[in-house]
Amino acid sequence: MSSMRTLSRFGVTAVLVLVWALCTTVVPATASGAPMCPGAGAPPRLVGSVPSAALEGLTVDARGRLYTTDLFSGRVFRLNTPGAPAVPIARVPDGGAGALAWTPDGTLLVGYGSDARVVVGDALRHAGIAALDVNRLTLLPGVHGLSAANGMDTADNGIVYATNDFGSLIGRVLPDGTVQANWGSLPSANGAVLDKGDRFLYVSRTFVNPGVSRISTANPRFIQSLLDLGGNITIGPDGLTLDSQDRPVVPFNGSGQIVRITAPGRYCVLASGLPTSSVLSYGRGDRGFSTGHLYRAGFDGKIYEIPGGFDRTATAAFPR
Repeated sequence: MSSMRTLSRFGVTAVLVLVWALCTTVVPATASGAPMCPGAGAPPRLVGSVPSAALEGLTVDARGRLYTTDLFSGRVFRLNTPGAPAVPIARVPDGGAGALAWTPDGTLLVGYGSDARVVVGDALRHAGIAALDVNRLTLLPGVHGLSAANGMDTADNGIVYATNDFGSLIGRVLPDGTVQANWGSLPSANGAVLDKGDRFLYVSRTFVNPGVSRISTANPRFIQSLLDLGGNITIGPDGLTLDSQDRPVVPFNGSGQIVRITAPGRYCVLASGLPTSSVLSYGRGDRGFSTGHLYRAGFDGKIYEIPGGFDRTATAAFPR
């Protein structure tokens, strides 16, 4: 068992080295010529850290407690308030911990299997989703059979969507536990967030034709590109969220920018100077990591608030 864990950690390291190599390449003007968003300009504020971790998932519960996952150790961490220590509360059953999403009853779903196996794309269906009771701190293995769960969100009807940035398949899990690993297809879809009506699943495209798309949940063959970045894979769009107007807010892993898409093909900059940003989430509730505040986690193990992204009614993604 210890040798399996060692191989898993070595595999995750190899994957992250590849990502970091792409992201530290000099990024041309296509990633830096956008204007600042209105009201942006305040520097990011450090609100938490997980030393030696590579953070992949990020969300907030109704009590304003923030949750994040570590690709290296497979652990889930909780921070009760900004500035509080990150406390490990669970570990996934296999590989690295990936995306986070809520079920309608308030259970926290944790994607797992984010290790070296993801580099073979969709050839393996090793990944799964565990179910975490955040109050009792009990973790159930849940379902498996996905190619990855790098991005994840849950619709109001309980259907879960999961993405694989090293492959093409977008998976869907039905409320009865049925896994449809090939529900949709979009090369290098990364992150996953549903709009308010669950009509569209928004995803970043990280390594193939970088940009941002939205996919119809009624017909996954209907895909609209909202942003194209000219084939520049060094920009690295990653785990996105939506603001209160359903506008995508996206971390550019390579350029270090946090941006908001304002119209098809157009975006403005909320913050810069944050390379290796992996995921964004708004807060939730009226305390702690609260509604309206935008948070960023990254492969550097740090969590920042992005003051320029403040949106009074924007919340973390959860079924309503």
